[in-house]
Amino acid sequence: MSNPTIIDVRTPAEFMGGHVQGSINIPLQEVPARVAEISAMKQPIVLCCASGNRSGQATMFLRQHGVDCSNGGSWLDVNGTI
Repeated sequence: MSNPTIIDVRTPAEFMGGHVQGSINIPLQEVPARVAEISAMKQPIVLCCASGNRSGQATMFLRQHGVDCSNGGSWLDVNGTI
């Protein structure tokens, strides 16, 4: 995957504690209200969180809305591959 958009769905406090360089913080509970904004971002999109649970929920939701995205799991795992 070349240069994906990375969205971190953790809380702002978690995000401030460490994140993938260049990632965007959109907390999970904000994802439904921001579908149009997310759809307009450069795809593919990789979602991450602390363990992969919240990013998995966001991935399923966004795919249902036609967004080309995947669950990257933990932000630490994503950080090691970017």
